[in-house]
Amino acid sequence: MTGQKPYDPYEYLHKFSQAWEKQMNDFIYLWTDNKEFVKMSHLGTEIHSRYLEAFKKNQEALAGALNLPTKNDVSNVAALTLQTEEKIEALEEQIWDLQDSMKSQSKEIGSVVEISKEIIKLTKQLKTELVKTKKELADTKDLHEEIQEMKFELMKLNHFKEEFETLKNLIEKDKKTEPVLTGAGTTI
Repeated sequence: MTGQKPYDPYEYLHKFSQAWEKQMNDFIYLWTDNKEFVKMSHLGTEIHSRYLEAFKKNQEALAGALNLPTKNDVSNVAALTLQTEEKIEALEEQIWDLQDSMKSQSKEIGSVVEISKEIIKLTKQLKTELVKTKKELADTKDLHEEIQEMKFELMKLNHFKEEFETLKNLIEKDKKTEPVLTGAGTTI
């Protein structure tokens, strides 16, 4: 028993298939080496391709009449689907870029709004200061007019004082030069 191998059915099947393959390859080699066989197979191939083309046309016509998709329709749809997916991806990238730019622009707009608020606040303050300055200027003009009137009045008073002094001096001169009348014609 030690010298015998166990029965393996696959080994015999393997040997049989190798022998059959060798016979088929030799048979095909003999036929392909024959020029008449090559001509016949070429003619058969042409006839078969014409038959397949006619069959394909008939199948497409029938599918068109029955409103069924053909292999070409399915391949066209697949190609369109791929193109559509690529375009959608490109659009998504553009949308993301737009969103990013909109975020940055909204931040810029926010900073511009803040600056504008500060400018408006400063403008209001300047406006109130301008109103106060105009009021003070009007008060200053009124005071200036009053001072001018006071100057005019002072000038009049100075002129009046000068006249008064002149009259006073004249009266004193007259007192010194005038004789005093005593007793004549006074009744007591």
